[in-house]
Amino acid sequence: MVNRQIPQWSELKPLMRPKPITLNSTDRRLADALTIADLRTLARKRAPRSVFDYTDGAAEAEISLQRARSLFRNLEFQPSILHDVSSVDTTTNMLGKPASAPFSFAPTGFTRMMHHEGERAVARVAQRRGIPYALSTMGTTSIEDVAAAAPDARKWFQLYVWKDRSAGEDLMARAKAAGYDALQLTVDVPVAGARHRDARNGFSIPPALSVKTVAGAAIHPSWWINLLTTEPLTFASLSSWSGTVADLLDKLFDPTMTIADLEWLRSVWDGPLVIKGIQTVEDAKLVTDAGADAIVLSNHGGRQLDRAPVPLRLLPDVVEALDGRSEVWVDTGITSGADIVAALALGADATMVGRAYLYGLMAGGERGVDRAAEILTREVRRTMALLGVSTVDQLGSRHVRLP
Repeated sequence: MVNRQIPQWSELKPLMRPKPITLNSTDRRLADALTIADLRTLARKRAPRSVFDYTDGAAEAEISLQRARSLFRNLEFQPSILHDVSSVDTTTNMLGKPASAPFSFAPTGFTRMMHHEGERAVARVAQRRGIPYALSTMGTTSIEDVAAAAPDARKWFQLYVWKDRSAGEDLMARAKAAGYDALQLTVDVPVAGARHRDARNGFSIPPALSVKTVAGAAIHPSWWINLLTTEPLTFASLSSWSGTVADLLDKLFDPTMTIADLEWLRSVWDGPLVIKGIQTVEDAKLVTDAGADAIVLSNHGGRQLDRAPVPLRLLPDVVEALDGRSEVWVDTGITSGADIVAALALGADATMVGRAYLYGLMAGGERGVDRAAEILTREVRRTMALLGVSTVDQLGSRHVRLP
């Protein structure tokens, strides 16, 4: 037999802990997002399908992206116990200067398409959190306006080599004058990749008012209102464009560029140089010999060559081959702080994230980007503690086993 009684208010009161009421709907949505995957779900609801798919998609069958994420998902951590992890420091060095977390915000094109606050929002979050931010040549806010929005942020400029070299020289001069302290040269886009989601959606810059996009406007009216009532899209590198992304890339970018052209680049840019888009050990050594201060192992987020090498798989061999002659960073497929820690343990000096913060941007503008940075940093710190390390430089290959 169980003896029952009517509970007294004094007994019920400690159990009555209602969740605080958050009046702002954006803050409420973001507070419930615990992972980057949660932000992705929110982004899918907030942005038109063509915009979401441009961010989320990859080239052809999207095998490169799937393989990169699969490797992160299937690796195994090897924790070490009985270490003092009461204080975990996520600081690392990138290009000889400290960053508060071991990742930077990668350059992304057409960012104001994802949310009208665009690159300014990303730069302001980077400034607050001490995270470097690279503005893309294909950004939708000018070099100078991003610098004005976040004057104390650590800003880099990402360059594609154009057929018109004088235009590239002008961009580099503007970036230098505006306080950008490093140049990222992306080298894996001699031609545009075949991004089938974009083709099927009829994605163009600016968006065309087709039957499909008008139908999308009915589902996402706030996105369209913000697009149409804020400043027109302005690119970092050109005044206007009407057409598909692939057409734009093929028209502007120079497929004749070779390693010899790095001499031209070095004659124009005298600051730190990062080469992004390295996919073999041989190319890593080639660009390091040519003067790169850092390289980024990347297959462009799977958005160029499908079935390209998985950067994380390539990482240990590149680190061994370069033997500290340049910094080695990794991007592609990173969706959590645990992914970042795995890359660091396998020898990366740092990582770059793109889609992760764009999901946050689509989900909630600047507040969404901040939430993405908060999630990643918290996950990095927790993963490090569970592995038994308190600083980034304590991570090593003993902490990770690849499948």
